[in-house]
Amino acid sequence: MGGMRTIRCVALLTGLASVAGAQEMPADYRQVLDTLSRQGDYKAGVLKVNVPRNDLDVSIDGIETPAAFGFGGWVALARGDGGMDVMMGDLVLLQEEVGPVMSALLDNGLDVTALHNHFFWDEPRVFFLHVHGHGTTADLARRVKPALALIGRTPAPAAAAAPIPPPGGPTGVAALDTARIAAIVGRAGEPNGAVYKVTVGRDDLHISELGAPIGARMGLNSWAAFIGTAENAAVAGDIAMLGVEVEPVLRTLRQAGIEVVALHNHMIGTEPPIYFLHYWGEGRADLLAGAFRDALAQLGRAGTPR
Repeated sequence: MGGMRTIRCVALLTGLASVAGAQEMPADYRQVLDTLSRQGDYKAGVLKVNVPRNDLDVSIDGIETPAAFGFGGWVALARGDGGMDVMMGDLVLLQEEVGPVMSALLDNGLDVTALHNHFFWDEPRVFFLHVHGHGTTADLARRVKPALALIGRTPAPAAAAAPIPPPGGPTGVAALDTARIAAIVGRAGEPNGAVYKVTVGRDDLHISELGAPIGARMGLNSWAAFIGTAENAAVAGDIAMLGVEVEPVLRTLRQAGIEVVALHNHMIGTEPPIYFLHYWGEGRADLLAGAFRDALAQLGRAGTPR
């Protein structure tokens, strides 16, 4: 008999704890779920909106994996000061979705704070894009909705009309006009076979480790490598940025049609922290050079209003 009373007491206490832990979802957060046509939950003062990739069949090194294994994207909101909310999120994207979703976030006043992979040997390739923003609850829902609407609905890009000529190029095809590229960027580069590479250090930053200066030769630089011809070229590169410079550089590259393929750190413990952005683009060499020049123009302007 005493055992039964003990069981009943434990069950009652468990039920009370469950009720105490439950939270009524605020009406404006319920409206967020309605606006985004998504499911979510409200716990510990945070609304978490689920953005799972149940539409994907992903294998890791040949092993079939469900969405819950690591492909459950999300966006979360929490109350901030002054009637504002803080939004953070992690969106799971195919490589052809990264550019359109990133542009939709930036065009609607949200920040992109990271882009990276979680797996090797994944098929299809999957990337993780982090989003951040401040605003009223309704405003944040409105601003993130266009990006979420693209997930799972962005078609793969059409094949390029003309492949980029191989190193050396066929006879009669004009090679890169390296003098023109240097004039546009405002800095001469170095040829290496079929590749023309322009490297620009961050001389405005003074970073050291154990007394040793960390400069361009130690990896604190931005660069662009060009290949192809004047009319049909490709560019790949890296841009070194302070935190305040990340969003202006992202916007500049995306507006020029350049694909951002990674955003991360290369160094740990630097003061100030430095972020690195990797990019890829195809098109006319002068336009690609102009995009690199315009991205560089965003550097060294810390404190300038965006």
